[in-house]
Amino acid sequence: MVGLGSVSTPMCITSPLPCKPRSNFPGKLSHPLLAIHKFHSLPLSSHFSPQKNKVIETHFTLKASSSSSTVGTADYTEEPTTKVKFQTSLSLPGCSSSLSLLGTGYREKVFAIIGVKVYAAGLYVDQSILSKLDAWKGRSATQLQDDMFLFKSIFEAPMEKSLQIVLVRDVDGKTFWDALDEAVSPRIKAPTPVDESALSTLRSIFQGRPLNKGTSIFLTWPDTSKMLIAVSLDGIPTCMDATIESAKVGSALFDVFFGDSSVSPSLKTSVAGGLAAFLK
Repeated sequence: MVGLGSVSTPMCITSPLPCKPRSNFPGKLSHPLLAIHKFHSLPLSSHFSPQKNKVIETHFTLKASSSSSTVGTADYTEEPTTKVKFQTSLSLPGCSSSLSLLGTGYREKVFAIIGVKVYAAGLYVDQSILSKLDAWKGRSATQLQDDMFLFKSIFEAPMEKSLQIVLVRDVDGKTFWDALDEAVSPRIKAPTPVDESALSTLRSIFQGRPLNKGTSIFLTWPDTSKMLIAVSLDGIPTCMDATIESAKVGSALFDVFFGDSSVSPSLKTSVAGGLAAFLK
């Protein structure tokens, strides 16, 4: 990627309404997850070193730390490799409550043995999802990272979650879609007409559309059967570009980032570190 059951009623809707962006970093934000533990800030966990693909762990800490390798405040966390700032909490259209940042990472594409950073990504979840993960309490970040059932449980939990992708270089929309389709399609076994329609809707969102540096793409899962997509040139969207109702496509996209062959190992490592901190 240069960049990624039963099925509900066949439906793929592209919103005709223009979206007015909101500012990325409004005044003062609180972090709902931190409120549970009565701490003050949430530094980022880990990233993937471009040198020999070495994993460098700087785990989420629940107390403010002056020795973290990441820049974080109560308002935002900075992904250390790309320097992209992610709000620690978001209110997105289509979500009933604020979502909290669980981890960040980046996607690197290798061209002629040279690694090129394409985008940064952050996973946001409804904080109540932690109550569904008691079975993993006390496990290390490494154990959690390798537990496929954990990430499957996170996806299947009936709580909202969203992935924010922030481009760190200009990318042609067609190129982005081709890479996304290459990663998603093999994960969809025996696609139905509903699945094909969902993929067609995704294609129409990206093809022929320039995706400039700083553009944010939001993939939001209100539940396992529905996915909301928004592309924002500046800030947090006030509406979604499309609603896709295909359980297979939604699951496949989540698996692209958190399955066995994640396109962003650093994101998966970071999320595992965040979970380990909260599930102590």
